[in-house]
Amino acid sequence: MAEYVFRVGTPSGEIVLRKVEAMSLEEARQRLEREGYRVFTLAQRGRSAWAWRFSLGRVKLEDFLHFNQQLAALVRAGLPVLQAISMLARRQSHPVLRSALRDVEEHIREGALLSQAFASRGDIFPRLYIAAVLAGERSGNLDEMLLRYVAYTKQMVALKRRVRAATTYPIFLLCSLIGLIAVMTGFVIPRFRIVYEDFGGELPVITQIVLAVGQGVRENLVWGIPALLALIVGLMLWRRTEGGRAALDALILKLPIVGPIVRDLAVAQLARSLATLLRGGITLIESFRVASETLTNRVLGRTSGIVLRRLQEGQAFADSLQEAGWLPPLAIDIVRVGERAGSLKEMLDELANFYDAELEVKLNQVTTLIQPIMLVLMAGLVTFVLLSMYLPLFTFISTLGAR
Repeated sequence: MAEYVFRVGTPSGEIVLRKVEAMSLEEARQRLEREGYRVFTLAQRGRSAWAWRFSLGRVKLEDFLHFNQQLAALVRAGLPVLQAISMLARRQSHPVLRSALRDVEEHIREGALLSQAFASRGDIFPRLYIAAVLAGERSGNLDEMLLRYVAYTKQMVALKRRVRAATTYPIFLLCSLIGLIAVMTGFVIPRFRIVYEDFGGELPVITQIVLAVGQGVRENLVWGIPALLALIVGLMLWRRTEGGRAALDALILKLPIVGPIVRDLAVAQLARSLATLLRGGITLIESFRVASETLTNRVLGRTSGIVLRRLQEGQAFADSLQEAGWLPPLAIDIVRVGERAGSLKEMLDELANFYDAELEVKLNQVTTLIQPIMLVLMAGLVTFVLLSMYLPLFTFISTLGAR
């Protein structure tokens, strides 16, 4: 009997870690599913829950894409799976992925299928990928499914780069604004205070406000920085908890600009994942069960249980998605057309492409909107501080001239 650690969703919507003893990985997963749990990710015994949890995501999507491109090419060239994995494990430069591939190689030598070997390292290989490999094994078209997953990953990498490119400059401007405020209040303004004290008389209100802010920053600097760091660390730890993550995800969906972008991203990912699995011959229910795990937003992910129940009851897919309550009407209509015409896979691909394009337009609009706003804020702040610093000097000079 081996012990396995699973990340599962409970019937109440919570996500927890569960340990199960079973003869095989598949037996452990089926036992949890019979108990009503939804299995997300799994790992074999030998790693603590905390170590396993913090290892997630250590393999970048680009590294995973590069590995899959090589594996697909080797399998398509007729190389046996064991030999291909062994070769890639030796040549792999990423230490985490190299270790995982060695484990996969060992499982294959023991008689496991490639999908089973990948499932033994569920902390590295996503369930969507494992399901795609399994579909390829069942249909006898493993190389074709690997190539489809490569195409899927390329689109996800391109989408990730577009999001990163659209947010990099606004984040840079925000950091610059914060740095400017820190320099002004911590160093520039206190130097002018010494000059103002020699003037005598009452200072303008705007100058008094800026001086009070600068003095407050300097007096509270000793305990303010540790308190700020403690707050940031606390928020990061809180975000790692399920309650914190769910609360943050709910807040993100309510934000005016960010919320629609997150929804469009979720629609594109879900549609593309579904199309990839359906093309591999996996049933709609199982495809949706796996594809819904690509929904990183907890609030949206929890609605997948509703859709699965309706599908199991025999309800149409479009109607089941409509009950989830977050997909746009256009997406529902496209799915309904594909379902009725018997071309669901093709329509899901079109849906993903459409929302990819929509997402790119919205990201460009947000970037175009944020950049001038941030620049105006920075210019306004500098103007405000400069005015507050030099206004007393102008007043003093005019007073001397009047004398």
